[in-house]
Amino acid sequence: MFPAAVGIVVASFPLRERGRAIAIFFGISGGLTAIGPIAGGFLTEWTWRSIFWINIPVALIALYLIWRSKPHDTRRPTPLDYRGTVLVTAAMVLVVLGFQQSAVWGWSSAATWLCIVAGLVLMAVFVVFELRIPSPLLRLRIFADRGFATETLVLGLMSVVFIPFFFLGSVYAQVSLGKSSSEAGQYLLYFFLGFVILAQVGGRILDTRGAKPAVVGGCVISAVGFYLLAGKLTDLSLGAQWFYVALAGGGVGLMLGTASTDAVNRAPSSSYSEVTGITQTARNFGASLGLAVLGAILVSENTTNVTNALTKIGATKAQAHAVASSLGSEAAAGSAARHPRAAVHSVQLAFAHSTQTVFYIVAGVMAATFVVALIRLPPGRVETHEELAAPAAGEAGA
Repeated sequence: MFPAAVGIVVASFPLRERGRAIAIFFGISGGLTAIGPIAGGFLTEWTWRSIFWINIPVALIALYLIWRSKPHDTRRPTPLDYRGTVLVTAAMVLVVLGFQQSAVWGWSSAATWLCIVAGLVLMAVFVVFELRIPSPLLRLRIFADRGFATETLVLGLMSVVFIPFFFLGSVYAQVSLGKSSSEAGQYLLYFFLGFVILAQVGGRILDTRGAKPAVVGGCVISAVGFYLLAGKLTDLSLGAQWFYVALAGGGVGLMLGTASTDAVNRAPSSSYSEVTGITQTARNFGASLGLAVLGAILVSENTTNVTNALTKIGATKAQAHAVASSLGSEAAAGSAARHPRAAVHSVQLAFAHSTQTVFYIVAGVMAATFVVALIRLPPGRVETHEELAAPAAGEAGA
């Protein structure tokens, strides 16, 4: 649905108003995304099945709004590239599976490397195949545009951080800060507070100055926010962290809509949804890869840190390992009150140190994204055909 939704918004506004329009789009979607974890926390305390039931009234409301708005529906039928679909799906699944299972299989396992290498080989086959057929699933030749290629890479790298933060932040709030599942959503609310505010700023910058200032600035703000937040995780205090959570979210908000809109602006009007599909695929793959890699690092760090912390206060290695393996589960959270306070604090602090390592890596990813955007992203605004023709017409008149 996402490529179609963005395509409708982009097609409904002229070029110089799209930044503001998409900023509102991402502001609303970001605000509603913030409601999700909070509502989900309350719903799961009732029954976990309700997180699936809630989608029914949401879908009915969406169908009614689509019916009322009657969006312009220009159709351009093209055959679906089934072979390309199978290739790219298999490639992404295998790469993500290899990284995801590395925490279980180990990096010395042949299965881990077989999945990753096979996935990369299939990805290369997919690229070669797509360049040779008349109706490809993804028109890869559009990557010849330096700005589009850079923004797609930036969106993919940003998603390595953006989506996994929901999981990492929620589990940290429950395990290290002792919050309930409903209260953990409030931790993420600060992130989206910054996100929604700076998303509006990014849209205005895009319309007046182009994408580069907002994208580069957003990367810097987010990298600094995550770095400072990582340093405060071991304080085990939400009051010492909320500003840095909002700062990190603001940086992502400043760049996300800006890069997405500018990438679409570089495409012909007949390809808006298709181009959004490419950038959304990059975001989804980055998010899946981020969850797999960062999740594996968190599990590995946590096994070491929690085991060491509990053995220091007298637990056996088997007991310590069992606790480390169960962290984040409802059973572990429900039984925390039955453990001695010293043991609970040791586990909370150990998990905070594990999350801290991951968040420093997250800050590094955003710093790398900054370097890519600074070096590769072209400055200035994307010009329309009318704007490009205006100087020539002026010279002819003179």
